[in-house]
Amino acid sequence: MTLVTFKDLCIDATDATVLGAFWARALGLEAASLDDGDVALRDVPEPGREPDPHRTVWVNTVPEAKTVKHRVHLDVRAASLDDFPASPQLTEPGEFLWTVIADPEGGELCVFTADDVPDYRLKDVVVDCADYRAVAEFWHGLLGGVLTMDDDEGYAYLDEGAGVPFESFDFVPVPEPKTVKNRVHWDVTLGDGVTTGDLVARGAQVLRGPDAEISWTVMADPEGNEFCVFPTPS
Repeated sequence: MTLVTFKDLCIDATDATVLGAFWARALGLEAASLDDGDVALRDVPEPGREPDPHRTVWVNTVPEAKTVKHRVHLDVRAASLDDFPASPQLTEPGEFLWTVIADPEGGELCVFTADDVPDYRLKDVVVDCADYRAVAEFWHGLLGGVLTMDDDEGYAYLDEGAGVPFESFDFVPVPEPKTVKNRVHWDVTLGDGVTTGDLVARGAQVLRGPDAEISWTVMADPEGNEFCVFPTPS
């Protein structure tokens, strides 16, 4: 039994309208402005298919600007780097199998070019780690799926996690520690009969419980990566 199901992604922004428009194009989603100034990016299904709510991305306004390299970033598919004409390239094309570029607020993302690009273009969610094995095992314990420890390449990846609408979560080692709140995080929904206490028993930490302002619980994984936990649907 999986303890949680992936619910959606969240991206912090100082200008949600601008950043939301960028990510809508990058991911193949439709942007909708919300009354509070935030932006919701939602699935645009082809005829005959219902929208996938797990593909939702919330672009949320925050007061603080980006100050350090994203500890969680997204990999996307594109037909060409020409799809991002205004984005600074942080690595040279051909240097890796991907090209690192920056979004309008400086957030890093990796672009994988291909001839056949699906409508929904999110490929992976990548998490920087001090101990990639421990973080990967933690999320495997929560989401289930198939965990691969690639000792030759020195990273781990989790496929087929519950509700996950993209290829994989990738956990990669980096030398620098986490110092600030992640600007990209994901939300999860508790499984039937599962409590936040069960997640704490697996190594999570409660950062903020439900209160007058929020109905969910803000938690962190063993390396402090924030995620939001929503109750089991009634």
